[in-house]
Amino acid sequence: MEFEGARTINDIIDGRPVSRLQALTIILCGLVLFLDGFDTQSIGFLVPPMAEELHIPVSAFGAMFGAGLFGLMFGTMLGGPIADRWGRKWAIILSGFAFGVFTSATAGAHTLDRLVLFRFLTGLGLGGAMPNVVALATEYAPARLQSTLVTVMFGGMGGGAVLSGAAGSVLLPIWGWRSVLYLGGLLPLLLVPVLIKVLPESVRFLAIRSGDSKQIAEILGRIAPELSTVVVRPAINEGRVEGIPVKHLFTSGRAVGTILLWIPYFMNLLLFYFILSWLPALLRQVGMPVSAGIAAVTIFSIGNIIGASLQGRVMTAWGPSRTLFVEFAVTVVLIGILGSILSSYGLMLITTLAIGICVPGAQAGLNALAAMFYPTAIRSTGVGWALGFGRIGSIFGPVLGGMMLARGWTPQEIFEAGVIPAACAAAAILVSGAFPTRASAYRPRVSERHQQEAIAFNVP
Repeated sequence: MEFEGARTINDIIDGRPVSRLQALTIILCGLVLFLDGFDTQSIGFLVPPMAEELHIPVSAFGAMFGAGLFGLMFGTMLGGPIADRWGRKWAIILSGFAFGVFTSATAGAHTLDRLVLFRFLTGLGLGGAMPNVVALATEYAPARLQSTLVTVMFGGMGGGAVLSGAAGSVLLPIWGWRSVLYLGGLLPLLLVPVLIKVLPESVRFLAIRSGDSKQIAEILGRIAPELSTVVVRPAINEGRVEGIPVKHLFTSGRAVGTILLWIPYFMNLLLFYFILSWLPALLRQVGMPVSAGIAAVTIFSIGNIIGASLQGRVMTAWGPSRTLFVEFAVTVVLIGILGSILSSYGLMLITTLAIGICVPGAQAGLNALAAMFYPTAIRSTGVGWALGFGRIGSIFGPVLGGMMLARGWTPQEIFEAGVIPAACAAAAILVSGAFPTRASAYRPRVSERHQQEAIAFNVP
């Protein structure tokens, strides 16, 4: 295929097969999410043994969960604008280094205050990484494959969670809960030198920020070695924005789309982190062993892998709004069922697997949606602030779970309350179709079948 004289970077990335550099970049971004998943899942099933060793009531760990999620919220909201100004690569590297160091520090904590502090700092690192790996992967993925590759990449979180469950099963009986956290801290620190050496900066970002032309040419040469002459410039509506990046989330027709993204983000992450944080403890409340909690979060993570792997293809076939609405509607039913079958090990695992397919799958879909909605100049900010608003929900989920436990709510009553956020997310997706808006964001090629339903979010 001939690309001589291609006019824009988008022409090169979108119009040819995925190169080795693009694949490697997306894989490295997936590995960062893999380690995020390891940390996120492990802290949930470690609470019962932590509580027993440190003589801290289980309900008190709501403060630790909340601190970690506050860190995630601030990390995503700060990491996005920083990366949109100075670049994705080093934001990802510094974030990975931070969550590796502070996860290791958490393993050495002996008091609740230290656990709260170190989980907050770990959250800052985790939060700073996610919007930037989403942005970087999106910017190296061809438009025709963006939703599929970004959602499959999020399967890495489920893979990390599965590894954390397997590691917990082996390490907990021998060396205790601290060993799992030491492993969770070591892995990102080992990845950091690889990211420094191998991970490229976003070539779309460099072009918009008028970056080093030699660096741009080198990256494009690795993507398309057959090119000899290229006029490098951003695509139409991919220009640099001035001022505070956050304000541009609400300009150029993006305000309604931004708000309608934030609502399901809030509700879905509330539900996601509530399940991860409290499902093992609630299983203990109904007489299940600690191993049942590990099995539950592991099967939830396997569902995460399945859901994320299928999400992009289903969104392409059905359209994003229809896919997300169905997922949230099914989640309403499944959450209602789960509370009444917790004491039945087999049924609990089957239902947890189904929830694991729907809830993390929907989150992968929302992340792909946000990444495609915003143009390059504000993509990290857009994804970061959507995640940041979602993190507010993720803080409420574990904290509300702790409050309900402290007030003596039964596990069934707690899960009945969990139906509400899933229903609200479904309603927001449904309402989005009634508020069409045209945003000045990069538009990947889409099929005519999905152009009409894409208007509200400006994505396929």
